[in-house]
Amino acid sequence: MLNRRTFLSSSLSASLAASASLAWRGNLWAQLESLPSKLPDRTLFDQNEEAYWRELRQQFLIPADEVYLNNGTVGSSPAPVLRAVFEGYEKCEKLNEADPEDYPIWGYAAWNQFRDPLAAFVGCNRDEIALLRNATEANNYIANGVDMKPGDEVLMTDQEHPGGEHPWNLRAKRYGIVIKKINLPRPVINPAQILDVVNANITVRTRVLFFSHISTFSGVVLPAKQLCALARGKGVISAVDGAHVPGMMRLNLHDLGCDMYSSSPHKWLQAPKGSGFLYVRDEMIDRLWSTIATEGWDDVKIRAERFQRIGSSNVPALWGLRASIQMANDIGMERIERRHRQLCDYLLNAMIKRGAQSWTSPDPTMRCAIATVNVPPLHRLDLENWLWKEKKIRIRGADPHKLRLSTPYYLSKQDIDRFLESFDEHKRLQKSEVR
Repeated sequence: MLNRRTFLSSSLSASLAASASLAWRGNLWAQLESLPSKLPDRTLFDQNEEAYWRELRQQFLIPADEVYLNNGTVGSSPAPVLRAVFEGYEKCEKLNEADPEDYPIWGYAAWNQFRDPLAAFVGCNRDEIALLRNATEANNYIANGVDMKPGDEVLMTDQEHPGGEHPWNLRAKRYGIVIKKINLPRPVINPAQILDVVNANITVRTRVLFFSHISTFSGVVLPAKQLCALARGKGVISAVDGAHVPGMMRLNLHDLGCDMYSSSPHKWLQAPKGSGFLYVRDEMIDRLWSTIATEGWDDVKIRAERFQRIGSSNVPALWGLRASIQMANDIGMERIERRHRQLCDYLLNAMIKRGAQSWTSPDPTMRCAIATVNVPPLHRLDLENWLWKEKKIRIRGADPHKLRLSTPYYLSKQDIDRFLESFDEHKRLQKSEVR
């Protein structure tokens, strides 16, 4: 029986639920609906390049008063990607597939409608690519999957991300392989410097050369194609951590010549968080063990697909990944890469003029969209917190004095100038406090 108390209680609950739903729809949906429904016309680029990039900036939910300089950690998914994710949820949650045995669960099937555009974008065959959740997961597949015996060596740099280095450290601790590190100069001057030091450190015990295509520490773009050729000539497996590459610069894995490649498109391609991939050259697929085992883990006929048999995962994220690829293609990766380099050069040169020590290569071919500088005596975390709280500028670095500054294509030079002026102001404030 519905009495006054239960009626009021149920009415209140319904009212609160409706209010919450309206608030959610009114906030997120309203923001998305307020953004441009399509990208700027490509012809605008030829007429007024800065106007073109300004219009692209409107595709992002990042507030207009915020300057975001940290795609090196994570990018912001633009409107086309978010709309695709929501469309994916709408399709998947109806659970009305034509085949009653078919369910929208990434992790148990080929999902070629997502692998095909990704493979084309990164320059490989569909059967060489597995859809995973990030570069760390892919690096663990590599470290766990290569046959090695105690005493075998993995050669890597001293600038690897923890998600690249520690899978090998675990393997070393558990199974007795040897991790051998080479120290990269700060900064790297030219490609020959890297090729020489790697070549000098390869021994008869070296089984794997593992390195970051773009260092998360310094932003240096290593000569990956030459390094992979060097490794192959020595009978060494080449495994490349490419977390920063897709969406930052053009990539063709077949041309690169590596044996394996990992990446996190949520950084520079601005795909949804939790979308990554593992590439395994076809000749290597049968030599790599699976790390996660479910149906299909040992079926060599499905090629690299067996590495994406990871159990229930989020299909709408793949809708967003596909949309991020389409957006990059619509803009043009050549334009994006050139913009990245222009902004990075502008920011790096301005910081050097301010007395910063560059840890990014002076060779313009060895940097793209990350400028890393050392700025003693300023303390990185003090500066980082002050910039965010006082100026709505977001950066990242490492203690004590390192700043890693990312330059995504939608930034304007005015955004960079705003950072530079704020940096100067903080520096003046620190000097006055010392006095």
